[in-house]
Amino acid sequence: MRILVVEDEPAIADFIERGLRAEGHSVDCAADGIEGERRALDDDVDLVILDVMLPGRDGLSVLRNLRDVKPSLPVIVLSARDAVSDRVAGLDHGATDYVTKPFAFDELAARVRAHLRAPEQSKPTELSAGGIQLDLLTRRVQRDGVSIHLSAKEFELLAFLLRHPNQVLSRTQMLGSVWGMDFDPGTNIVEVYIGYLRRKLSVSGRPAPIETVRSVGYRLNADG
Repeated sequence: MRILVVEDEPAIADFIERGLRAEGHSVDCAADGIEGERRALDDDVDLVILDVMLPGRDGLSVLRNLRDVKPSLPVIVLSARDAVSDRVAGLDHGATDYVTKPFAFDELAARVRAHLRAPEQSKPTELSAGGIQLDLLTRRVQRDGVSIHLSAKEFELLAFLLRHPNQVLSRTQMLGSVWGMDFDPGTNIVEVYIGYLRRKLSVSGRPAPIETVRSVGYRLNADG
């Protein structure tokens, strides 16, 4: 699918672009409202991710014009404004969905999939392996029927592991996908968060199904 990202913060735009490309989408970016509106109207795009606070033309004005010309085009609004009145305003202007900053990429990606979902697909927002069930939209996690509360980064890391069951994943891969780092700065943050996950996923007398592969990385054992 072809997705247009209209976002004036380069770091956020790059983060979204790299993540969506990794999901297999074709991604274009615009850094202001005027260019974003032009490309959304003129180009053949399947979905728009639209910031609210934009130079040139604000996101809600862009959204209103898009709805006049392309009423069925899915538009996910991104905004740091998280008050109920702001979300209502975005939806009333025609937003298909409203995501507040800061956001977890896996949640945004799940919402993108939900709005692009083909009718024949079933449960594309749910991941499971090793007795773990994770819902990307509701952000609920269970293991063996026991609910588990995870922080945002713990949730993203677990989702990444569940997307690649039985595969050995390196620290560099995890840093890039979960923390947006393209290099290894010598941090031990991956080890720390793997430790958090192992403690929280150890339920019913069963250890967490996350295995250490020495000198390489980690693997989630799908058989638990």
